[in-house]
Amino acid sequence: MTQAQHFDHEVRTTCPYCGVGCGVLVSQITEGGITVKGDVEHPANYGRLCSKGSALADTVDLDGRLLVPKIAGEQVSWDQALDTVARKFKSIIEQHGPDAVAFYVSGQLLTEDYYVANKLMKGFIGSANIDTNSRLCMASSVAGHRRAFGGDIVPGCYEDLELADLIVLVGSNAAWCHPIVYQRIVKAKEERPELKVVVLDPRKTATCAIADLHLPLRIGSDVMLFNGLLNFLRREDHLDFNYLENHTEGFSAAMEAARQSAPSIQAVAQACDIDAADLASFYQLFANTKKVVSVYSQGVNQSSSGTDKVNSIINCHLATGRIGQPGMGPFSITGQPNAMGGREVGGLANQLAAHMNLEDEKHRDTVARFWQVDSVPDKAGLKAVDLFDAIDEGKVKAVWIMATNPVVSMPNANKVKHALEQCECVVVSDCIEKTDTTACADILLPATGWAEKDGTVTNSERRMSRQNKFMPAAGEAKHDWWIIAEVAKRMGFAQGFNYENVASVFREHAALSAFENNNERGFDIGAMSGISNSGYDEMLPIQWPVKDDEKIGQARLFEEGSFYTPSRRARFVAVTPIAPVNLASADYPLILNTGRVRDQWHTMTRTGKSVRLFSHKSEPYCEINSSDAEDYGLTEGGLSRLQSQWGEMLARVVVTSDQPQGSVFVPMHWNDQFANNARVDTLVNPAVDPVSGQPELKHTPVKIMPYTSLWQGVILSREEIAQDETVDYLVRVPEKNCYRYELSGNDIIADWHAYSRTMLQANDDDDWLDYSDKAQGWYRSAHLKNGRLESCLYIAPNITREKSLPERDWLIELFAKDQLNDSERMSLLAGKSTTPRKNVGRTVCSCLDVGEKTIIEAITNDKIDTVKGLGEKLKAGTNCGSCLPELDALIKKYA
Repeated sequence: MTQAQHFDHEVRTTCPYCGVGCGVLVSQITEGGITVKGDVEHPANYGRLCSKGSALADTVDLDGRLLVPKIAGEQVSWDQALDTVARKFKSIIEQHGPDAVAFYVSGQLLTEDYYVANKLMKGFIGSANIDTNSRLCMASSVAGHRRAFGGDIVPGCYEDLELADLIVLVGSNAAWCHPIVYQRIVKAKEERPELKVVVLDPRKTATCAIADLHLPLRIGSDVMLFNGLLNFLRREDHLDFNYLENHTEGFSAAMEAARQSAPSIQAVAQACDIDAADLASFYQLFANTKKVVSVYSQGVNQSSSGTDKVNSIINCHLATGRIGQPGMGPFSITGQPNAMGGREVGGLANQLAAHMNLEDEKHRDTVARFWQVDSVPDKAGLKAVDLFDAIDEGKVKAVWIMATNPVVSMPNANKVKHALEQCECVVVSDCIEKTDTTACADILLPATGWAEKDGTVTNSERRMSRQNKFMPAAGEAKHDWWIIAEVAKRMGFAQGFNYENVASVFREHAALSAFENNNERGFDIGAMSGISNSGYDEMLPIQWPVKDDEKIGQARLFEEGSFYTPSRRARFVAVTPIAPVNLASADYPLILNTGRVRDQWHTMTRTGKSVRLFSHKSEPYCEINSSDAEDYGLTEGGLSRLQSQWGEMLARVVVTSDQPQGSVFVPMHWNDQFANNARVDTLVNPAVDPVSGQPELKHTPVKIMPYTSLWQGVILSREEIAQDETVDYLVRVPEKNCYRYELSGNDIIADWHAYSRTMLQANDDDDWLDYSDKAQGWYRSAHLKNGRLESCLYIAPNITREKSLPERDWLIELFAKDQLNDSERMSLLAGKSTTPRKNVGRTVCSCLDVGEKTIIEAITNDKIDTVKGLGEKLKAGTNCGSCLPELDALIKKYA
């Protein structure tokens, strides 16, 4: 189902995925269809898009959309829904106080949505209980920035990547998670081969394809490594004493902590479990290179010592004066499209709007007077993990969740689910009707989606960009800022929420940033507070601060060595390495690391609509080192069961030497809408950083074992079928013209004939083809209508997967046919194609559908030994470029 399109020109907007903030051009090509391409004029991407951005046109249909407000599953009017939300929140506040209610919001919201939500909670309800899924993403960077700089400020910009002579990628698989940033680095290295790249990551990821040096440090040992670097810089006389004396404070204590904890290269190498010679090479390279950019992401942040990790990196840049200048500085790459915007408006429970501090009495007074309220909270609200604990304990009795899916993404996710299931009032604003979280909701409010939203987002380099709507709102969906404002009015706060349009929200946000600022706060866009509606509509990407009428923005901060601390000096922070909270044990001997895959996003509510984005990785999987796989009896392509103290899941086994021994990696994306028993965050421990409150998503002790089933199977169906929750392993994969379901189970099915009719939602009156061998455990069934294949089911005993079940590609091709001939009907019963087919292997290039075996054949038979050559021969890697690291790895392996 699609929405009518009525525009005959290109619309400029911004990609809704990661924090790179790529510009997108959208145009109509046919009625009901759009095309997307990169905006060559946008400074973040200059026309490039990754595989996810390139597939945006696949995701804007109405299938699965939440189109009307609902209470207890029944459609209601907007007035009834809004009145009910306001009444329930008011009643609970009157009975139990303002801290008995909470908002849990998202980096998927636009800045204007975020601003209104924060204003309602902190300014008018009178609680700081608003937190965001950015707590899972960037909270440690926020805390580290505030400790060092006196404000949450990213000093540099993307241009610094092209200007640097050394780029250090710390805990960042940029090739998959921030592909356009990665491609900028690749291009810079091609143009300047002398540019060096060092990757610090326990795993050998796709990003290592461009690394001159990869240090596979032990998970959680970052502080030890950077304390060792700081000590090395002192010992080898590479400190900038002039910068230290004139622009910093606290160096002595930080230096002593580094000297005590990391006394030598050998001690650091042993603690980090890396080669001492490689470590020394990195230290020398950093020491001897002036233009250094340290890019870090979730491998640093998602830790019980994440804030200390951030400051250990910043300490090294401050010690050498390498900050605020072209081609140098610490650079936090955000995970979400508007995590930065949420930070600007105070979307975290321990922040005030406009980068003001909740603990600062002057700042509280400033915000209260600007909002014209008596006061704002003087204590921090509940951070994400604590918030859902409080819901579970009944202390928070109403929660409003906006544009996020915490039942999937939070650690200890089963507890989160339980908390919401027994909560007195759960309100969810979302554009998708069926998610793991909406299943727990009492009230559902339909929000506009990416194609329909209007507002601003801020990317990792502080660049604000417009997100422009190019589709009408789906059904009765409304903008989030409007929904929040309408509830505020019904709660009696109309005086603070009479917004004319989204531009009026932005003007207020901009005005607050400059209100009594006097250059005391880095975030200042006051020059934009008078922007007209038309000026807002035509707003071009711009980096804050924007403090003058020329509205030119500022690429870098701290260029003059002045910071936002009371002394105007940067602060060193003395940090000492500490172990993760939960360590491996005899019962749970492996360490679980979680993260993203190349072609999926968060919980797949958007990317899950695109067939091509499933072609790269279609099932939940667990990467494990070959030695560990042998020790635990696991085989490539088999199924495994992972367990922790908190939960368990099933995942397909991927054996690889890229995964360090003693640990496993599992992607975060799969959930109950796509698979049974595949939510990895049910296993993840809820330990948090004591400063930032960010969960330790990269280090959970687990055990692993083979999952052995009685049978396995595959279903292909033209229509989506209801997932059988009794099947242990069941994964739904959208394919061309059909859906594919991979199954494996231990329940004894006495009558596969009856089961097939139930699962495939058909009856015996239709045209069926059946084959059964009960003695051996084989069953095949195909359902046709008027000669067209509607669905099929194949069941086999649990022997080697490839030998027992038919090739999926051949079956999928049959769904493209209007009529099957006799040979094709016979092949359905035989379980194999009657005509020879070429197996192209797993998809590597999802944009152009190029398989691994096709690539290997070109490398070995045609003697192609460059990525460029593969592009010329197969077109692989010539569209978005996200597969380039994998192409390079295949060349290195097979050339």
